[in-house]
Amino acid sequence: MIPFMPGDVLLSTAYFPAVGYFSLIKNADTVFIEREENYIKQTYRNRCKILTSNGILNLSVPVMKGSAVKAQVKDIVIDYSKRWQQVHFGAITSAYNRSPYFMYYSEQLARILFKNHKFLIDLNDDILVNCLEYLKIDKCIQYTSFFQPDRALSSDYRCRLSPKKKGPELFSRPYIQVFGDSGFVPGLSILDLLFNKGPESVDYI
Repeated sequence: MIPFMPGDVLLSTAYFPAVGYFSLIKNADTVFIEREENYIKQTYRNRCKILTSNGILNLSVPVMKGSAVKAQVKDIVIDYSKRWQQVHFGAITSAYNRSPYFMYYSEQLARILFKNHKFLIDLNDDILVNCLEYLKIDKCIQYTSFFQPDRALSSDYRCRLSPKKKGPELFSRPYIQVFGDSGFVPGLSILDLLFNKGPESVDYI
């Protein structure tokens, strides 16, 4: 068994994770990222939500179909036959180029996106490390070495954070959003918070 201690948290890997994901990390003593589970489609493992002038937009990283059939998440290969990097960065730019801190973070984020990581988990790890640095959150991040089934542990969020669920873990302290005229929209990618609040972002997690 993974030696969980009080205050530890177990998370799935995630692509530009939701603000609530970082809230869990901020408040944990040690963070475990799952890398041995079988890949689950249509989850935050390869997608995120951003806020555009037309509402919420889901961005998904395409993966090689053959690699996603009963494969461990650590072995999932990104599909570069599609121009997803250009599409994602174009959508992010369109959504946030008027935000106060877009220029502050966009260049580094573009470098991460266009690195052509082979594996999804490596892309997500690069994103996580950089976002934690932006947020000035210093935590011990560990990756699992074997799979432990869900045992309803209160610290196990691998399947509790989902695009299909609206749990309290996805909510954060409200802040001004570029397209939030109709009210604050929770559950968005950390990108939304960073571009809107910059160095103050950690205070809203």
